[in-house]
Amino acid sequence: MPEDQDTRTVLSDEELRTLDAHWRAANYLAAGQIYLLANPLLTEPLRPEHIKPRLLGHWGTSPGLNLVYTHLNRVITARGLDALCIWGPGHGGPSVLANSWLEGSYSATYPDVGRDATGMERLFRQFSFPGGVPSHVAPEVPGSIHEGGELGYSLAHAYGAALDNPGLLVACVIGDGEAETGPLAASWHSNKLLDPVHDGAVLPILHLNGYKIANPAVLARLPEPELDALLRGYGHEPLHVSGDDPAVVHRALARAMDTALARIAEAQRAARDDGASERVRWPVIVLRTPKGWTGPAEVDGKPVEGTWRAHQVPLSGVRDNPEHLRQLEAWLKSYRPEELFDGSGRPVADVLACVPEGARRLGSTPRANGGLLLRGLPMPSLDDFAVPVDKPGTTLHEPTRILGDLLERIMRDTADRRDFRLVGPDETASNRLQAVYDASGKAWQATVLDSDEHLDRHGRVMEILSEHLCQGWLEGYLLTGRHGLFSCYEAFVHIVDSMVNQHIKWLRTSRELSWRAPIASFNYLLTSHVWRQDHNGFSHQDPGFVDHVLNKSTDVVRVYLPPDANTLLSVADHALRSRDYVNVIVAGKQPCYDWLSIDEARVHCARGAGIWEWAGTENGGEPDVVLGCAGDVPTQEVLAAAQLLRRHLPELAVRVVNVVDIARLLPHGEHPHGMTDFEYDGLFTTDKPVIFAYHGYPWLIHRLAYRRNGHPHLHVRGYKESGTTTTPFDMVVRNDLDRYRLVMDVIDRVPGLAVRAAAVRQRMADARSRHHAWIREYGTDLPEVAEWSWNA
Repeated sequence: MPEDQDTRTVLSDEELRTLDAHWRAANYLAAGQIYLLANPLLTEPLRPEHIKPRLLGHWGTSPGLNLVYTHLNRVITARGLDALCIWGPGHGGPSVLANSWLEGSYSATYPDVGRDATGMERLFRQFSFPGGVPSHVAPEVPGSIHEGGELGYSLAHAYGAALDNPGLLVACVIGDGEAETGPLAASWHSNKLLDPVHDGAVLPILHLNGYKIANPAVLARLPEPELDALLRGYGHEPLHVSGDDPAVVHRALARAMDTALARIAEAQRAARDDGASERVRWPVIVLRTPKGWTGPAEVDGKPVEGTWRAHQVPLSGVRDNPEHLRQLEAWLKSYRPEELFDGSGRPVADVLACVPEGARRLGSTPRANGGLLLRGLPMPSLDDFAVPVDKPGTTLHEPTRILGDLLERIMRDTADRRDFRLVGPDETASNRLQAVYDASGKAWQATVLDSDEHLDRHGRVMEILSEHLCQGWLEGYLLTGRHGLFSCYEAFVHIVDSMVNQHIKWLRTSRELSWRAPIASFNYLLTSHVWRQDHNGFSHQDPGFVDHVLNKSTDVVRVYLPPDANTLLSVADHALRSRDYVNVIVAGKQPCYDWLSIDEARVHCARGAGIWEWAGTENGGEPDVVLGCAGDVPTQEVLAAAQLLRRHLPELAVRVVNVVDIARLLPHGEHPHGMTDFEYDGLFTTDKPVIFAYHGYPWLIHRLAYRRNGHPHLHVRGYKESGTTTTPFDMVVRNDLDRYRLVMDVIDRVPGLAVRAAAVRQRMADARSRHHAWIREYGTDLPEVAEWSWNA
């Protein structure tokens, strides 16, 4: 036994016997789910008709997960712990479902799947079966907050769950394959931001069974000293458990868990009672057991147990191959189900000896149904933060800086309850949100230098240069009943495209489960956006996250493009109060004209899209042309174009329509926020030219509005992948979104203007030429652009 392990843990023979009984029962149930349609207790000889027609599932990881679940039950019961477990190995569904059923959590959630023979048969039948449940750990599984379908995020989710949960232990099982992903590799550094005073503890359990689908696992092939050195370099203290003899492994894992929990408890006591400030070196358990342990050792003359062949379905021809059927029956009977379940199919007392009671069961913890614990944020009045707007376009503010003041108040007002976090990849101050530092510093447990600013051992602002970790932390935080916001440069939020996919899928499925309570929405603030990344260049210019998100479930996604500071306040207030959504807010951090008062902003944002009468020249009549806009820079260019039209073509009736909620452009039947045809036609008309200036890729607007009556008359300008390091106005010129081009578009599309306004069009083209010459000589924008202001 290694010297650093707790020598006091010695399982009695009785404890070993009951732990092993629980583990065998879970293994039996996991295998049964993969194979059986009927005859769940093998009360009659196994026949082909008892077998599912399509065999789906993953056996290889199941015995290891069952082992961990069994031993977590033991320590939860013995120590009276509140615990949550994140099950990282992809398709580990059979194990978590099996253990949830054994402990009674599954039947409490789904009464039709009782803890008896009938319920066992339903448990088996529904797994990976049409109308049933997925093969991975999903929202349908009680006790889960982590979707097992995509690998890489388990440890980040675990840390997010532990934040501001000082009484919670979050175990996290990390599989061989997941351990090779980039997000997981970065997640090991989360321990440098975990506060032993106000946060709970994370116990990573690196489960190495040697293989992925068809290849060896990198970490599993490292010699133990090298792996040990790697984990110590990450700041952990490893505890190694390995073997293939169940009795030996049971004793070793029990010893390792007790050692780990004793160290965690001592570290928390020292920090909380003695004021210890040294960074904690948290324990990690490295568990090495064979892949497909206790399953068939050999099939068709080829080794299976302990190899990659055990990954999914070890015996694939059971319905057609009598030898496979015989092997399956022998395998299932090797667990001695007659000792584990009584005549009615109920687990016997020995199997349940280690299982916790009530809400301490892993499948029943309210932390895995965070909406049950969620409290509304103490949202202050927006009047306290709004900028005064006596007339449109006469004052300038940095919208995100104004939002930062609101977030600072929220952070301050949640100081005692600690249920709000701001996360971002090293960009809080860059994104003008630094006011939050007056209420909370940045979480940090590592070395602090005299030159550092705003670092705080107990801080609730989370910064790390990994968008994956920011996303994963906040998902774990929200799913366990808290609130937050993710601030990110617009171009680089794409790094988490796949992660947001998974979260959206989780929310959509959760909405269909009556027992899952709504959680706080995941709120993105995308700033440092495409139109004001002129100094950083092409690599920082990409507005496509909105397109990505709007491809997803319309029940879940919301996208807002507030054009000024007060509309940003209104949108943020709505998003932070909302539940079960993914809200994407795109707003600039550079000085921007103020267009609407806070009362006007509230009304406009509630409407989602509306006519700005003060900006147009309709005078109560029908417009000749509609100028639409969505986004802060496009709005300014449209207003500048409207001003030019007012000056050069005063007889033209111009309508200006601003869109804040981009989903308003969709038909009402396609999105809850979509407009009816009557509403849309009222704003944009059915037969007049519409020149639409959009923040992102122009074809998105066409896609949203393609079925509208006026779509043949819709012309959209936006970002068309023309970027570089240049001036702010040159960015819009390069992409034909500038005011001069918009005026030219009006002249080109309003009947009769092509000839009548040819001279005006020529002036606009000349202005663009002057712009090109000017910036190349002076390196700044034309004075008429740089010094422009709204003057109607």
